[in-house]
Amino acid sequence: MKNIFKSNAKAGRVVAYIFLIILGYIMIYPLLWMVSAAFKNNQEIFGSLSLLPKQPVWDGFPQGWKGSGQYSFGTFLFNTFALVLPTVFFTAASSILVAYGFSRFDFPFKKVLFSLMIATLMLPATVIIIPRYIFFKNLGWLDSYMPFIAPAFLGAFPFFNFMMVQFFRGIPKELDESARIDGCGSFRTLVQILLPLCKPAIFSVVVFQFVWTWNDFFNALIYISSVRKFPLALGLRLSLDISANVNWNQILAMSTVSIIPPVLLFFAAQQYFVEGITTSGLKD
Repeated sequence: MKNIFKSNAKAGRVVAYIFLIILGYIMIYPLLWMVSAAFKNNQEIFGSLSLLPKQPVWDGFPQGWKGSGQYSFGTFLFNTFALVLPTVFFTAASSILVAYGFSRFDFPFKKVLFSLMIATLMLPATVIIIPRYIFFKNLGWLDSYMPFIAPAFLGAFPFFNFMMVQFFRGIPKELDESARIDGCGSFRTLVQILLPLCKPAIFSVVVFQFVWTWNDFFNALIYISSVRKFPLALGLRLSLDISANVNWNQILAMSTVSIIPPVLLFFAAQQYFVEGITTSGLKD
């Protein structure tokens, strides 16, 4: 009987592995096709689903990097980093401070303010896009990166604030009391005691905000009008507008390049990211 159970268990694992391999291939196939299409001509891209190019075309990456207009792909890549990095940094910093305040201090109207912050999660982005556009226009921030950086600096991302609040609530307050006895103030307690324990949640905030801002097309299209300030999302779309004869291998080659930073960040922070997702909001 034991041998039968062991053989059934082994057979079940083999079937599970085969299923996971097939499912993984189906999920990763579009990404593999995009990379392989960077070495194909237009006829083969639209005429074949094969991953291996029959007649490889090697100019996709160098020509795509040069671009077909006044600005190269390197300009759009630099603009994207100039937009994303400050936004991610200020988002992480502001969400930490907001969460620390809500989770560790008592102040007037605390519950009301926290409820209002959470309520903003239910507002669709399309509802506030017009008033935000008018507001930023009156401030003179259109055609700049301030509509992205300023809200991050002011903690205007309730999802990340809530995530950090839940994580802070899972850290025992006895640590704060011990630090206070040792002479630590509130800020020193946050920096030296709590932040090292919040690495998983912080990495989750960084990865989420980096990927969302990196791939943001709609808001960049609304607020940025100068081509020299375009991020990657608009730069790739621009390649379709300036030429009637589109070289799709160049666009797909630059699309491949554009996904490298988010992928590298995810794998570099994978351990902390997964831990932060599984623990935020689950601790009492």
